[in-house]
Amino acid sequence: MFSKILIANRGEIACRVIKTARRLGIRTVAVYSEADAGARHVRLADEAVLIGPAAARESYLAAERILEAAKKTGAQAVHPGYGFLSENDGFAEACAAAGIAFIGPPAAAIRAMGSKSAAKSLMEKAGVPLVPGYHGDNQDAAFLQKEADRIGYPVLIKASAGGGGKGMRIVEQAADFAAALASCKREAASSFGDDKVLIEKYLVRPRHIEIQVFGDSRGDCVYLFERDCSVQRRHQKVLEEAPAPGMPPERRAAMGKAAVDAAKAVGYVGAGTVEFIAEQDGRFYFMEMNTRLQVEHPVTEMITGLDLVEWQLRVAAGEPLPLAQEQLAIRGHAIEARIYAEDPSKGFLPSTGKLIHLAPPPESLNVRIDTGVEEGDEITPHYDPMIAKLIVWDGSHENARERACARLLQALAQYRVVGVNSNVDFLSRLVACPAFANADLDTSLIEREKRFLFPEDTRAPSDVFLVAALAELLREGETASTAAASDTDPHSPWHLRDGWRLNSSFRRQLVFRFGETEKTVSVGYAQGGFELGLDGIVTLARGERIGNSMLRAELGGTRLPATVIAAGEKRHVFLHGRAWQFACVDPLYHAGEGAGEAGGLAAPMPGKVIALLAQVGAEVEKGAPLLILEAMKMEHTIASPAKGRLKAFRFNVGDSVSEGAELVDFEPEA
Repeated sequence: MFSKILIANRGEIACRVIKTARRLGIRTVAVYSEADAGARHVRLADEAVLIGPAAARESYLAAERILEAAKKTGAQAVHPGYGFLSENDGFAEACAAAGIAFIGPPAAAIRAMGSKSAAKSLMEKAGVPLVPGYHGDNQDAAFLQKEADRIGYPVLIKASAGGGGKGMRIVEQAADFAAALASCKREAASSFGDDKVLIEKYLVRPRHIEIQVFGDSRGDCVYLFERDCSVQRRHQKVLEEAPAPGMPPERRAAMGKAAVDAAKAVGYVGAGTVEFIAEQDGRFYFMEMNTRLQVEHPVTEMITGLDLVEWQLRVAAGEPLPLAQEQLAIRGHAIEARIYAEDPSKGFLPSTGKLIHLAPPPESLNVRIDTGVEEGDEITPHYDPMIAKLIVWDGSHENARERACARLLQALAQYRVVGVNSNVDFLSRLVACPAFANADLDTSLIEREKRFLFPEDTRAPSDVFLVAALAELLREGETASTAAASDTDPHSPWHLRDGWRLNSSFRRQLVFRFGETEKTVSVGYAQGGFELGLDGIVTLARGERIGNSMLRAELGGTRLPATVIAAGEKRHVFLHGRAWQFACVDPLYHAGEGAGEAGGLAAPMPGKVIALLAQVGAEVEKGAPLLILEAMKMEHTIASPAKGRLKAFRFNVGDSVSEGAELVDFEPEA
């Protein structure tokens, strides 16, 4: 076994590898970019080496710098994690040439499966069923259009060297093909350095099922059952679970055998995933093989009781597989939810900023958190905006999936994220969605359940405003008490915040803005509490703050546990398992009145302009695409907010822009 390894990655996967290595007594070396100097994986590792600037191409994708760090620190092996160089055959070969073990498959296996086109050709020869499509080398746009017409719409354009949903587009009709192809090629070139694409028939209501395989250097290979990864947005997985609901033992065995055969065909060693697309009737087709550990590997670990990173280390060190196929078994059900810094209501737009408050649910036998960040860390525009993976498991013999869903809902209700937008509330709705709860799964579930998942009525209930007001009043009282204690006259009546007035009663107002709605809470002072008036109803409220955020509230005799966090003018209220964000408004000063009415469009996040889509001076309709902004390796189209005239672009193609920068001059139609 190795005594020291280098982890050529960052974030939660680097932390995950460090955890297993530490348990096995293996020292770890982290590498980091300038943007990650204070990152959690750097803090956890035994040693850390700076390898370059924030840009991934100059740091985490700089193979020579990583190998130099491995030699400098005496690391015997390199664990690539996933993403970055994990499926780079050139990097695997460079490790071997330097006498450093690569904790992954041989370069030849990566090469064979690294191109989706080549992999499909290999599987076709092996007799594995394939989805109808074109996987050849001819990349002429006109030729690809003809192939799409031949296959029949809808079709899926997919980056040949891709993954993670990048460089993929669904095309519903021939007229949209050319623009989608150009966009795919740009995104593929940016993300993978290769703009080659393939085209497949897009199946209606398919399921995405993948098989975890493991091989050793002695020629043995096993499968560790399946994961259902059907719940996706933008071809990016959102929820993953194991085992797949409704999977008969016969089909599991057939898919497992097909996956093992695929792995053996390329002399596979280490952890890998063979991905299939399956129709509702159970027919399945080979999609691709990921020659690395998957993001969703924890659900496999939870149902098997195994540590797949430990298996990787042992196999890479030349040891045989720890278990044979007949020794592997499924126990219970596990589900993983990816907690992202993003805004689901705005097309899942990534969010950046400092994690002012981060409180995940407590870990236990049934709840696991894999994360690369802690409170105080920053989500930057340079890398994937994942905050954590929340994994739950239930070992019941009956209704294990139903109980796992209940555990996931409970854990999501306990998750607290402040400082960036997050998808926690969206995930709660997704898990509670009848389609998911009943295992009516397919890759379009989020789209077909849009009305449930993106409700139009997002009004906050009255008790949320009352809790926000109560927290504000209690915080004021604590601040006054602290000030009084340090004053020369701590018993002065001027320190009191009890609303006392001579020969009269006193009421005041607290104003909160939620979205575009303002609510006024009138405050009267009562014995031991407050009389809070909202929408014509007066409620007796009392409570106490615990620490800086927890609140024991009592509204009209009903006790409610809540969390209220103040960040500048913003108030983040966590109540009833949901999060609500308000602005506390000074009624004497409304900052920013009229903002946003000027004729400009602001960048929703930091990024780079990669295409200008409209002519300056042209009249455009509402929703017309104006330009494309690339951020976090994904393309975001900036569209016209109304009918009007495009007066000017403020940036050129290739320019970097900061969040909030005005991108265009736009004149709405009178």
